[in-house]
Amino acid sequence: MFIVITSWLFAKDFRGLAIYPFIFLRDKSLRDNPKIIHHEKIHLRQQIEMLWIFFFLWYGIEFLIRWIQFKNPTVAYFNISFEKEAYANEIDFDYLKNRKFWSFTKYLS
Repeated sequence: MFIVITSWLFAKDFRGLAIYPFIFLRDKSLRDNPKIIHHEKIHLRQQIEMLWIFFFLWYGIEFLIRWIQFKNPTVAYFNISFEKEAYANEIDFDYLKNRKFWSFTKYLS
């Protein structure tokens, strides 16, 4: 895992982004935020499990489905199974030690 600080990559409300093996952060102060780092580490694990490209395909398709479903891109984002898993477990710093393979699937509904 490599942490890269860059502000140009982000829409106004986003602070972090994981693209294996990198975690991109909006600013230096976020490097010391264990919740954000752990959230992005969960995404890195999801990407490894899905062989990276399938993660992004699934993410994009699920986002479009949720956008149609909720008619709001922000609500769609928060209802993507990958995001639901990461937000639900971002303060459980032992989560990745115990996480089962493809755990994001229990957040699909």
